[in-house]
Amino acid sequence: MITLIIFLLVILIISFLLNKQAKENPQLNKVIGLFRVILIIGIFIGVIFSALVQIGPGQIGVTILFGNVQDNVLKSGLNFVNPLVEVEKLDVKTQAYTMSGIKDEGAVKGDDAIVTLSSDGLTLKLDVTVWFRLSETEAPNLLRTLGIDYMEKIVRPASRTALRDVSVKYNATDIYSSKRDDFVNDITKNLEKSFEGRGIVLEKVLLRNVELPDKVKEAIDEKIAAEQRAQQMVYVLQKENQEAERKQVEARGVSEAQKIISSTISPQYLQWKYIETLKDLMNSKNNTIVITPYDQKLTPLLNLNK
Repeated sequence: MITLIIFLLVILIISFLLNKQAKENPQLNKVIGLFRVILIIGIFIGVIFSALVQIGPGQIGVTILFGNVQDNVLKSGLNFVNPLVEVEKLDVKTQAYTMSGIKDEGAVKGDDAIVTLSSDGLTLKLDVTVWFRLSETEAPNLLRTLGIDYMEKIVRPASRTALRDVSVKYNATDIYSSKRDDFVNDITKNLEKSFEGRGIVLEKVLLRNVELPDKVKEAIDEKIAAEQRAQQMVYVLQKENQEAERKQVEARGVSEAQKIISSTISPQYLQWKYIETLKDLMNSKNNTIVITPYDQKLTPLLNLNK
């Protein structure tokens, strides 16, 4: 836009220099006059539009005048500025920088996982995502000292360095399991110090994957399997103990019932019950012969149903 305005001004100056020749030709003078009016209107419109800058949602604008970064920051929306300044738009929303061993998943194509050592000398591969944003108030200083390629200059090297510095303080199995949160917290503190004063605000560090050497993974898997087998055995033993207790309770109940029955049943009651049972059998349609023992002897053929 500034270039266009300068171009129009040059043409306007040339038209004034041709003013003397235009006076000798009235027709040419009218054309040049109309041309001047159009140029003046165009320059005016150009100045107005060059003084208006729209900043999108989640962005800020940093003004640059003749190569010098100004301290004022333009907010989202329509802003009036000096027509001579340039505006560099910066994103202040949450940004993610991913370093992953999966192809095309991270910021760098290919295997970009962080290879590091643990305190017990084992080699680890870590997939990490760093969430961060730019500070609005410190954006001019960031642009002045780092430029717009702050990811490559600060975020990436600081993240990889923090991960390597912290990992040597932990055992591989601790990073993989029990002390994973402590490991991430230490990395976060390290990165916050690296970003401090740079215009970059750390939000969160995501440890997405920890890849251990194959032998270590096999040992961990075997340990977990052994723990699961032990838990299963505890469950089985508890179940068997409960079943044994149930049988003991059942046996005590049967024993008590037998004692009660034996103490209350008389020979006369048993004889009466025996006769009632024979009566039912003899009257049944399914029977043709009923043989009844009596006094340990068998009495043949008492009744035939025809």
